[in-house]
Amino acid sequence: MNFFVIDKYNIATAVLIAALIALAVPLSRVSDDGAAPVSNTERVLPIYSVERSDKKIAVTFDCAWGADDVDGIIAALKEQNCRATFFVLGTWAEKYPDAIKKLREAGHEIANHSYNHAYYTQLSPDDMLADMDKCDEAVKNIIGEAPRLFRAPAGDYNNSVISTVTGSGRMCVQWDADSLDYRDLSAADMEARIMDKAQSGSIILFHTGTKNTASALGPILTRLKESGYEFCPVGELIYYDNYSIDHTGRQLPLTPANQ
Repeated sequence: MNFFVIDKYNIATAVLIAALIALAVPLSRVSDDGAAPVSNTERVLPIYSVERSDKKIAVTFDCAWGADDVDGIIAALKEQNCRATFFVLGTWAEKYPDAIKKLREAGHEIANHSYNHAYYTQLSPDDMLADMDKCDEAVKNIIGEAPRLFRAPAGDYNNSVISTVTGSGRMCVQWDADSLDYRDLSAADMEARIMDKAQSGSIILFHTGTKNTASALGPILTRLKESGYEFCPVGELIYYDNYSIDHTGRQLPLTPANQ
């Protein structure tokens, strides 16, 4: 009888320990709005935002759907003197080469968002590199220059993704203020979300091919400017050396450069 009781105790203890270990394992995906994970002790992070002493922020767009609103987006950005960064799929670039040319001619930055929106956490490092290179080639064939920035499809990443991207010489960029425009939010709702999250060094996320983005963009940018923010592409916001990334994904300079 005593041995039976001891065995039951040992089994219960083992189950409890296993459960605690399982709870401690970090998830490989980010939340719906792209926020950095709360617990990431052993994780490598992309750049969510940038520590700056000025009030510069970057407006970005993921280009994976349509391009009917590109002209309207370009017009809204021009009116507010905002140069933005467009993370494009290789397939999107191939389907809408004129849109890529218009964006570049308007002074905007073109970046890599993968070739066909595959989940990178499900790919091997070699497959990731091949996919990024294929997107680079699609963009280079249109504007004569390959991107230097990368954003993982769906914001999906793990340590292998980040190390592969940065090991290839690319900078991996996330966001810290998500408009959720792909959910067809109203202009007022998008503005409220962004103004609540915006800070110096923020990276703001929009998409092309959505219902309200082009019409909402002007008022949102106006509000940001009224709050003292200045716009620049991601490539001019981030640091390329002498930096660290904290547990929230904020890029911190190790020297006073650009401050």
